[in-house]
Amino acid sequence: MSDDTPAIEVEDVTFTYDQRPVIEDVTLTVQQGEYLGLVGPNGSGKTTLLKLMLGLLRPDAGTVRLFGEPASSFDAGERLGYVSQTAASADPSLPVTVREVVRTGRVAHVGLRRFGETDREVVEQALDRVGITDLADRRIGRLSGGQRQRAYIARALASEADLLALDEPTVGVDIESRTVFYDLLDELHDDGITILLIEHDLGVVAEHVDRVACINRRLYLHDDPGTVAESDALAEAYGARTIAGVR
Repeated sequence: MSDDTPAIEVEDVTFTYDQRPVIEDVTLTVQQGEYLGLVGPNGSGKTTLLKLMLGLLRPDAGTVRLFGEPASSFDAGERLGYVSQTAASADPSLPVTVREVVRTGRVAHVGLRRFGETDREVVEQALDRVGITDLADRRIGRLSGGQRQRAYIARALASEADLLALDEPTVGVDIESRTVFYDLLDELHDDGITILLIEHDLGVVAEHVDRVACINRRLYLHDDPGTVAESDALAEAYGARTIAGVR
């Protein structure tokens, strides 16, 4: 496979739920190393599209490819890191430490062999990379929302993921922690990791991503943030004439 193979190819994808169209005829390509923001109003199908792009859902029509392979049969799951909307919440009594959560990122690499020194080093490097080494022995449920998000990113790094997908990762996270979090994503992007981000704060999207896909059941525009901000795509998708934080 050549290096210029797209990370994700979505072609004429439609998905319905209970006979209600959620995604209609969406076509877009995400290149390797791209930082893509998925934006749109509540209920616009952003999370559904993200799951389709990762092969977690199958389209009713159209095709999705991951790194050149059909998403439905993509078997290199360790290349994908997914941080869902619920990742920031956890039961405080859950008897699992941060390090144990991050270690699960090595499962695909370990297989039937024993967890080795290289695996332990990768886990410690991932903890250090996201700045939570000091929290490694703490229960995951006792962390703040922002700290938990970083733990799940560390798990993706431990799996040596090429693509990181995050669904509204900073909901309920304080402003200072959000700034640190997005600085970390910028660093990971600079390292060449492909990032897919669903974020309700359009100002954050405009500041950090290099491409924006504006979604409300269908794709209104997929372009750089400046072009999207100057177009009518946001107003059409959101049903408003002015979008705070972007225009």
